[in-house]
Amino acid sequence: MPGTRYPLEVNPELPPRLARLEELANNLWYSWNRPARELFSRLSLSLWRATNHSPKALLKRIDQHRLTEAAADPVFLETMDRVLAAHDAYHATSSAQNLPGKPPLQANDLVAYFCAEFGFHESLPIYSGGLGILSGDHCKAASDLHLPFVAVGLLYRQGYFQQTIDRNGKQQAHFADNNFDDMPIEPVRGADGLDVFIGVDFPGRKIWVKLWQARIGNVRIYLLDTDIDKNSLADRDISHQLYGGDRRTRIEQEILLGVGGVRALRTLGLQPTVWHINEGHAAFLVLERIREFMAQGQTFATALEATAANTLFTTHTPVPAGHDHFADDMVVHYFDGFCKTGNFDRTTLLGLGHADGDNEFNMTTLALHGSRFQNGVSRIHGGVSANICSPLWPQVQPSENPMDYVTNAVHVPSFLATDWHETFDRHLGLGWQNRQIDPACWSGIYNIPDQIFWSIRQSLKAQLLHLVRNRVRQQQLRNQGSEAHVDRLLRFADPANPTVLTIGFARRFATYKRATLLLNNLGWLREILCDAQHPVLFIFAGKAHPADEPGQELIRQIAEFSQQREFGGRILLLEDYDLHLARRLVAGVDVWLNNPVYPLEASGTSGMKAAINGAINLSVLDGWWGEGYDGKNGWAIPPAAEGLDPTQRDHEEARTLYELLQDSVVPLYYRNTALGYSPEWVAMAKHSIASIMPRFNMQRMLTEYTTKFYAPAAAQWRKYADANFTAARQLAEWKTRVRGAWPGVHLRRLDQMVTHVRYGQALRFEFAVQLKGLKPTDLTIEMVFTRPGKTVSSKAKHYPLRHEKPLEGGESLFSCELTPEQCGKTEYQVRAYPSHALLTHPFEMGLMLWL
Repeated sequence: MPGTRYPLEVNPELPPRLARLEELANNLWYSWNRPARELFSRLSLSLWRATNHSPKALLKRIDQHRLTEAAADPVFLETMDRVLAAHDAYHATSSAQNLPGKPPLQANDLVAYFCAEFGFHESLPIYSGGLGILSGDHCKAASDLHLPFVAVGLLYRQGYFQQTIDRNGKQQAHFADNNFDDMPIEPVRGADGLDVFIGVDFPGRKIWVKLWQARIGNVRIYLLDTDIDKNSLADRDISHQLYGGDRRTRIEQEILLGVGGVRALRTLGLQPTVWHINEGHAAFLVLERIREFMAQGQTFATALEATAANTLFTTHTPVPAGHDHFADDMVVHYFDGFCKTGNFDRTTLLGLGHADGDNEFNMTTLALHGSRFQNGVSRIHGGVSANICSPLWPQVQPSENPMDYVTNAVHVPSFLATDWHETFDRHLGLGWQNRQIDPACWSGIYNIPDQIFWSIRQSLKAQLLHLVRNRVRQQQLRNQGSEAHVDRLLRFADPANPTVLTIGFARRFATYKRATLLLNNLGWLREILCDAQHPVLFIFAGKAHPADEPGQELIRQIAEFSQQREFGGRILLLEDYDLHLARRLVAGVDVWLNNPVYPLEASGTSGMKAAINGAINLSVLDGWWGEGYDGKNGWAIPPAAEGLDPTQRDHEEARTLYELLQDSVVPLYYRNTALGYSPEWVAMAKHSIASIMPRFNMQRMLTEYTTKFYAPAAAQWRKYADANFTAARQLAEWKTRVRGAWPGVHLRRLDQMVTHVRYGQALRFEFAVQLKGLKPTDLTIEMVFTRPGKTVSSKAKHYPLRHEKPLEGGESLFSCELTPEQCGKTEYQVRAYPSHALLTHPFEMGLMLWL
């Protein structure tokens, strides 16, 4: 019998000349610097791939003799020195905020950004999809712009699963524990050199949390980990799996993130002046901050105002059912001690998570109650969110409530293929990376010679097809496919001759994203795909949540059709979609397809990543594409008419998709190809970059977040916190008084109504307002003029009425004299709403009275 096997790992020693490789390996700056990644891959390409492109893991496992060779290799050393020079220059740049105009944040400001997942790079697998990639890009851009910024998340033993697809098309989810020693993270240590822990109170026990950190360029993220010996086995599992477990695990993860995240920053001596809740998972930080203020002697109402004044909440969810919610008794169970120490009742606690229509404690509602800045992530989604969240401001029209929007964007250095850099340097000018939001900079795209532009596009496609061939071959052979069958499947994916029109669809397989819309009419699809003179290759990739059976069924259907004789080789399904594959796909395909159900795509960013690389979008006019499409930079599928059932809607939109493919996309790609390419196609691809790059990059997005939210929130914080929160206390007391009186406030018209006037004729309006004990200065009374049938919006004309004198019975006279500015038919309305100089948004109370 063989003996016991004992594990032993022997780690190499870095030669002194290579010592700074360890520094590079521990800063995720490498995730958006391709020369840095290529430097590590040159040490051992096979090991680089085996370690999932983790520099830290590679340096732990590489042979000592290979390091010795590299230390004596002048070519490697010269390359390393160039990478280190770029690294040092990036980090040595002035710490002043790199924003247009005057820096809007002050020297002592700090933005704390909370999210449940972060997608920086495949070497730190603590993300699942779009939310994580966006939060990762947000941090990278904060680093680029030198914003005072810190991020907070959870450190999962198991990030999202690895996916294989069996011979029957069924998704298999494989979970493996992360080895923290292989990841670009390190424990946070105190002045005594010991690991830092914090405690988070749970019912009947305290959970101990270990703090880790990762460097993202100039920014740090702190990650919370419960998998330590001090905790019970059940509590060690709280941070075990991203989006794993049952409802109990979910609420415990969200308490850990929100409450524990605040305590972590306090323990580290960090004092944020702005708190950004990125999606509702972190909303419990509102309760922890309220607890802190009440422990300092503030009332609940004052504590809520102080908390909300500098809190921003970003929602990414376009449907009410998508917002996290928990049963009231579960919330009370976990926060009973919170109520007792805070000396306020459970009704007050539960009220923070309830609005009209909420049957359970809603995390979005909590975030909205605990913030004064709120936004969706595209123009369309901002409107959808304003409607979804309207119960928080019940008397205010959705078009005027506080819900704003900032359209998502992408981190250009992370997703723009480096193949473009030299050409951009030549035709856009050196330093184009710092002029990303300047449209004039990107007009230089049109000066790139067509042949050079096309050769770069073909090279990127060849790189993609090389990866596609490797993945498909590995997948098919694992599923007992023959070599001959594999060769047949890959006949159109030829890196040596990448001339076939290639269309990509890669994203999470959720039903609303409609991955199978392309299969709606197989006869029509057959006509499009099986044209021998104009072949088309579709590449699909994506994962469905292990609990999402309908999403997994979509994968099975795609897999089934990809194996049919007539579609085999023309439809390819790649498994285990990750950031590495995503970078290749968005850079290499000719067309990026996106066909969600309108208006359920909050934003989407994959199409932006494709567009900046010269791919052309073919998408439903939803999310970001509703703003990005200009009629000449891609193709749009208009949403079907309202009122159709889902089958009819899908039929209509699939028909538009087929018509665009057959009449526009395929003919344009294969038109006038005597030069080896279609000049008309190249012209559209250039316009795709020039029109989309300056509007949908992270520099624009972070600049907008800073000027629209971060700077105003920091200013409100300074105003509210001054003199022991005097302003917060005054506003809280004023709101209490207004809410008590509001049911008795009403309006009455006193003047004689006039329906026709001549241009230039002055009019006088008089109204009696029952103040019910309020002061005239507590309200704004105004007239709102619109064109007939138009809703009240920012485009309407607003005329405030002035207070003239008290009347009998507690009423007051308000009047206005004005001369109409436009001829034609118009309408006006009269309304009253509470107003105070300390309000962050004029309608944040949600109270409004119309005559």
